[in-house]
Amino acid sequence: MQRRTFAAAAAGILAAPWVHAQPAFGGPVRIVVGFAPGGGTDILARVLAQKLGAMWDTQVIVDNRAGASGTLAADLVAKAPADGLTLLMAHINSHAIAPALLPSIKYDPVRDFSPLALVGVTPNLLICNDKQEARTVKDVVELCRRNPGKISFGSAGTGSAQHLALEMFKLAAKVDALHVPYKGSGPMLTDLMGGQIHYSFDTMTAATPHVKSGKAIAIAQTRPQRAKGHPNVPTMAESGYPGFDATTWYGLVGPARLSAALVKRINEDVNRALAMPDVIEKLEQSGAEDGGGSPEKFAAFIQAESRKWAKVIKDANVKADA
Repeated sequence: MQRRTFAAAAAGILAAPWVHAQPAFGGPVRIVVGFAPGGGTDILARVLAQKLGAMWDTQVIVDNRAGASGTLAADLVAKAPADGLTLLMAHINSHAIAPALLPSIKYDPVRDFSPLALVGVTPNLLICNDKQEARTVKDVVELCRRNPGKISFGSAGTGSAQHLALEMFKLAAKVDALHVPYKGSGPMLTDLMGGQIHYSFDTMTAATPHVKSGKAIAIAQTRPQRAKGHPNVPTMAESGYPGFDATTWYGLVGPARLSAALVKRINEDVNRALAMPDVIEKLEQSGAEDGGGSPEKFAAFIQAESRKWAKVIKDANVKADA
């Protein structure tokens, strides 16, 4: 749902008599985040925690449980009581990529969770340093074809959203390129700007400051439509690859078997928070768009993403690090 349409729909909630005056929770609520403080998932969780805490008249804390691409946090929440006191800021890694890449994980991303609301979707940016001459998708493809297996693309790690965006590109363009995994976007971007690697499909959140400073060049973005933060950067679809859609996304889920009343309550309150002007501004600063909607919409989104990335992982023969 586009932001204006969503904001208009949410205005009905804002204008309606506020029926949630009494607290619905018997204690502090925690939003578990599978990554370290300061990253995109953590930032969005803290924005929501502040707003939901005020609505619920209770403390909402962010609990960072970093490790294993967010799967440790997801496993913790999957096993939590279905009382609404333990929620998860789900991520593409924990709910769409890891289940296909890591068969040993102990949770099912559909069966073991109650989808509550999509919070936002962020494109990746195909970027290079200012030393690279190939600065269009067409030229990058031609460069890879002239130098099979030699043009390097960095990522935040094997199996990361950035890595799988590269694998989707390789499949779509029928090229061979060298994947160079790092332990996070930070060291990867340092090497990209230093010329140690050639290109990357990095998250818009991480790449934008370097693009704006001129140290990195934005070649294309990976959602079907252009993000508001980069209106002049063409999409991969516009660059000759229709249907190319490789994003990072975030959403709120709870353990399975949350009551219908709790699901409805939390969904309405998240939608209410996402319609607030200061929240919209913070989300757009992070490149996150198109959040909100029903639990059913989010559930269908998770299932579609899971199918898409399972196919990419299989077709590209992606293996997890040993």
